[in-house]
This record gives sequence, structure tokens and C-alpha cells, in this order.
Amino acid sequence: MEQTLKITNVLSDPTRYYIYQYITEKHRDVTVQEIADHFSIHPNVARLHLSKLEDVNMIISETKKTGKGGRPSRLYRLSDEVIQLQFPFRDYKLLSEIALETLLSLGEAGKAALYATGKKFGQRLMEQENQRPQHSMALSSFDQKLNIIKNAADLAGFHPEFEVNEDETSVYFQIYNCPFKEIAANHPESVCHMHYEFLNGMFSSVFPNMELKEKSNMLKGCDFCSYQSLVTN
Repeated sequence: MEQTLKITNVLSDPTRYYIYQYITEKHRDVTVQEIADHFSIHPNVARLHLSKLEDVNMIISETKKTGKGGRPSRLYRLSDEVIQLQFPFRDYKLLSEIALETLLSLGEAGKAALYATGKKFGQRLMEQENQRPQHSMALSSFDQKLNIIKNAADLAGFHPEFEVNEDETSVYFQIYNCPFKEIAANHPESVCHMHYEFLNGMFSSVFPNMELKEKSNMLKGCDFCSYQSLVTN
């Protein structure tokens, strides 16, 4: 609870909140000067905001030489620590770990149930997004459907970057922030397969005739997870 209060106090400043959101969506290191320029604030003010975020482990930093001489630059990036703000506190992470371990203890039948759960989770997420007044998958264009997926993905905590080919038959996307990474550290193969089915559930809800392929995986040494969705008529 004490850590939650510290985090809420840090995020109570609107500029600091938007700086954290900016770093979350950038998927790379940022500098004090970049933050100062983007938010039109003095570098000293930007440095103070970044220090406050680092104090509560929301971001981390390190100094690196630029190769151009002069003083090393301090680079800031998103922390691997999961930030949860809940009143009252509810440990869903612990519950999900126990549920996952229980399913895996059941052998192949448990794994099948886990993967089916992942796919249904993705489908339910899209059902909720489709209920918004401005959304109607049946009447949406290709770009609008893709935007529905992105909105749902952002709400789930990972911010994908999409690339679409000219004839709209293939969507390539990258994920830098896996929502299951803490659990995946102990059960990489099973959790990654569940994550695949989760994404498959999201995409198949919008594009029924599609095939999803994994291209790269963070747990296999890559900088991000990437997938290709092949859409057919």
C-alpha cells in the first residue's frame, strides 16, 4: 500500500503522468533534452520529473557515451517492474500464476485449456471494444478494424506498432511490452503460446479469415515480439 501511495503521488502531476505515458509508448531510451523539447519545459524541470519517476521504479536510467566526445548522456527507459494501482489492493498477478501452474500440472489437457483461455480472453477484449458507440466491426473499413485492435491492445497494456502492405493482405506488428512477461519468465513456452492465442483471438474476431505467425520473441533474445497476420477474403 505504501508503494501505491508513492506512485499515485508521483503521477498526480499531469506533466509527469504524460512523460511516463510518452516513455511507455516510445519503446526506446529517451534523454532529458528530448523530454524537455517534447513537453516545452526547461531541461532542469524535465530532469526533476524523470528523477521522481525513477525514485518509485517506474523508469530506470543509465549513462552512456555518445561517441561524440564530451560528457556521457543519461538515458531513461521503462522499468521492467509492473506498476499496479488498485484500491483496495487485489493481487491478480498471484492469482494468475496459481491458475497457470494448476493448469500446467494437468499435462496436455491443462495446456489445451490454458491456450483456449488465452484465445477467449482476446475475443472478449474485442467484444468489449466493439460495444463502444463509435465502433462497429461489421461496417468498418480495413483501417478502422485495425484501429479497433490497436485501441483494445493499448487498454491491455501493450502498444503495438503496425505495418500494412499495399493490398491489405498482411499486417506486421511489433510488441515491446508483453502483458504476461512476469509469468512468462517461469513458464516461457506455455505462456508465449497462450499469448499467441490471445492475439489470435483478437485478430480473428475482426478478420475471421486470417493466419497469425510469430516472427520474433523477446524471451528468445529479440528486442521485441513480432507477428504477421495474413488476411484472406
